[in-house]
Amino acid sequence: MISRRLVIGVAALGIAGAALAQAPAFFRIGTGGTAGTYYPVGGMIANAVSEPPGLVATAVATNGSVANVNAIVSGAAEGGFSQADVAYWAYTATGVFEGKPKVEDLRVVANLYPESVHVVVRKGVAKSIADLKGKKVSLDEPGSGTLINAKAILAAYGITEKDISAEFLKPNQAAEKLKDGAVDAFFFTGGFPAAAISELASTGAGIDILPIDGEGAAKLKAASPFFADDTIPDGTYKGIGAVKSVAVGAHLVTSAKLPEDLIYRITKAMWSDKTRAVLDAGHAKGKVIRKETALSGVGGVPLHPGAAKFYKEAGLLK
Repeated sequence: MISRRLVIGVAALGIAGAALAQAPAFFRIGTGGTAGTYYPVGGMIANAVSEPPGLVATAVATNGSVANVNAIVSGAAEGGFSQADVAYWAYTATGVFEGKPKVEDLRVVANLYPESVHVVVRKGVAKSIADLKGKKVSLDEPGSGTLINAKAILAAYGITEKDISAEFLKPNQAAEKLKDGAVDAFFFTGGFPAAAISELASTGAGIDILPIDGEGAAKLKAASPFFADDTIPDGTYKGIGAVKSVAVGAHLVTSAKLPEDLIYRITKAMWSDKTRAVLDAGHAKGKVIRKETALSGVGGVPLHPGAAKFYKEAGLLK
């Protein structure tokens, strides 16, 4: 005869086991500043892929690409947005990560969209990158991919940090200071339209976006092959025509330590009809985040096995 105590004990174990089986998996996505593009796009993706109670994804505001990679390494985040160049440098311990341990566990989930470099100036302050010598220029905050890009672009045009009065501000802070005349220019790398720049242009503050082209752009692309020619279209920002620039791919990255099944579920959910509807109805850059280009520019850092499994099923990977 089975005792009542034993039956209760077995039942309790069953309930506990069911609770453990239903325990949610959390996936924190490091994005960027709230005035940039990473944050709103990350929020859309997090909301779309979440499947409570089994999977809860959240978008976290951060300093950007470098900070996101470091958060994945430390376990403070399960995933994050990163420029393709920053991810490669982290994986190979080159570039800005030179002298540091290789982030060998870094893995790619998907390529998202091209990030355009914006060099925003007060109207009449400069007509070219070379004109920034002697000006007050915000290069973006430490931990951002923009800061790395800004230094590379200035160098390609023969400008060092000593040639300018450098500040290191978030895009929204830089926009406010530019509006007030406290800075002359600021850099921003991200998908257009960027909220901080759109707001600045709509206030009639009087701004221009400098072109990145000619010999300087050629030198930049030769030194950093991650950059590609790009154009910010006419009308993207009020009162500003088409501007030649350069762009670098934005990737969603994670750690090889995360389970294959979890990343498979997230990747599959990213490219579902539900997520497609959210991306199309949300930020302008959402429309260019497409499954067909999910592997574009991916190769410097390995795919996570869970992501690779999905792309093979989808016929995008052999």
